[in-house]
Amino acid sequence: MAGHSKWANIQHRKGRQDEKRGKIWTRIIREITVAARAGGADLGSNPRLRLAVEKAKAANMPAERVKYNIDKATGNAEGVSYEEIRYEGYGIGGAAIMVDTMTDNRVRTVAEVRHAFSKHGGNMGTEGSVVFQFKHCGQIIYAPGTSEDKVMEVALESGAQDVLTDEDGAIEVLTDVADFESVKSALEAAGLVAELAGVTMRAENTIELSSEDVIKMQKLLDVLEDLDDVQDVYHNAAL
Repeated sequence: MAGHSKWANIQHRKGRQDEKRGKIWTRIIREITVAARAGGADLGSNPRLRLAVEKAKAANMPAERVKYNIDKATGNAEGVSYEEIRYEGYGIGGAAIMVDTMTDNRVRTVAEVRHAFSKHGGNMGTEGSVVFQFKHCGQIIYAPGTSEDKVMEVALESGAQDVLTDEDGAIEVLTDVADFESVKSALEAAGLVAELAGVTMRAENTIELSSEDVIKMQKLLDVLEDLDDVQDVYHNAAL
């Protein structure tokens, strides 16, 4: 089964994230704070917090700092109160873009996001304008050369929705959000090490851009991702 994702795109995205490693901790702390306040400090009963803590471990955040931020969020200590806001719009060539933010000042955030869109060739849309082009799901990706048969067997037996193989040989496992952790755990128990795993907004279809438009689109995405209040940026452009 052919997948929409391209291995080069995945590696490119990881490379861009590595370049911006300095901001990763700030975003993870916000996610931990919101997740802990919403669902409590118990990792066993708070799947969103579990995912946030996994992100923290992957980013080499000290356990003491993780615990401190969970305690701060659930201990009625004074702190900043964040709200989650999603902005939608269009980038270069009509590519769909979604920007997930956590902010303590929505007036500032919307102004910054709108400015980034307008200054760099995009257009900010209304709520619901592009979200229908994405699917909220669990996504687990394996590098080319991984045994497709083994991944498919374990994934489907553990409740995955689908297993897709890209033309480059990368394997993508898709799950319901609720099943993501159990499927991921089953694959790990089988000795399968993922290149990328998380709950995401996956583009249902991708848009091909010219080489000049790819450069413009990447600039727009970089500016959006660099905004302090932005947690994640999703798009359907093939870069």
